[in-house]
Amino acid sequence: MTTEKSKEVLAQERLDARAAKDFAKADLIRDQIAAMGFEVIDIAGGFEFRAKERYPTYASTRDIKAIKINGEIAIAMIVDGFTADAAETVRTIKAHTNAPVIALVTVDPAELIDEIDLQFQVIAITENFGWGENANVLLKNISSKFAVIMDPSTRFIGDAVAPVIAELNKGEFSAIGWRGGLVNTDDEWRSVDDKGAGEVDVLFSYFLAMNSADAINAGGFNNRAIYYRNADIEFSLRLRQSNGRLLQIDLPLEQARHHGYYDTDEEFREIQSKKNYDRILERFRGKSAILSPRR
Repeated sequence: MTTEKSKEVLAQERLDARAAKDFAKADLIRDQIAAMGFEVIDIAGGFEFRAKERYPTYASTRDIKAIKINGEIAIAMIVDGFTADAAETVRTIKAHTNAPVIALVTVDPAELIDEIDLQFQVIAITENFGWGENANVLLKNISSKFAVIMDPSTRFIGDAVAPVIAELNKGEFSAIGWRGGLVNTDDEWRSVDDKGAGEVDVLFSYFLAMNSADAINAGGFNNRAIYYRNADIEFSLRLRQSNGRLLQIDLPLEQARHHGYYDTDEEFREIQSKKNYDRILERFRGKSAILSPRR
């Protein structure tokens, strides 16, 4: 069992790395110390520490700038409540992958703070414009080639990232997901049938991985989607309309209690869900040419 190094030990290792002109290592150690809540300051004969905010807070998503990511994929989630539950999800991710994780938090993030480290970062906002805009700001500002938008209630029980990267790197599909389906045209586009693994019309945001450039070129998510439900369907159809293909695959994930649905005010949930789906029907219903092959 490894023991986490103290900030003092890390600061000395940083000094040693700088003396050896290994500036990449020194910068990495600096980031480790920052994740612990401190800024290391070089002084004559050594170093000292200055308290540093563990996470940035912005007035709104419109103030967020580029989000620094190391690697070709990042996992992002929108946390607008139940932060202890989201923290448990973060722990399951860390247990199975070293992919970076970002939580965009619209509430007090206190229960997530202890999880902040080099792998996990928190971004807080004080004004919440809704799920669609939050998803878009993550998609547009995360610097990695691929991005995952996932629900805080979805838990890792294995490495769900490696198979997704492998599929996306083939270049055949713009998005890969865990749950999705085919639009039921017999039902006048009012429902989606889960046909299991294979090419699909839509993917759901329980776990939705995508090529970031393809997603942005398709217009991203609709900023008018205040609530998440059906916003992922609209995004999926936007992606297909721009010639993106979507693939549903089996992944080592499981669903915990879906607070975003079951613990949301019922009237709000139904009104906002209907608004999202009405936009889908208005824009896409009848455009069968954008759908994937039937199966």
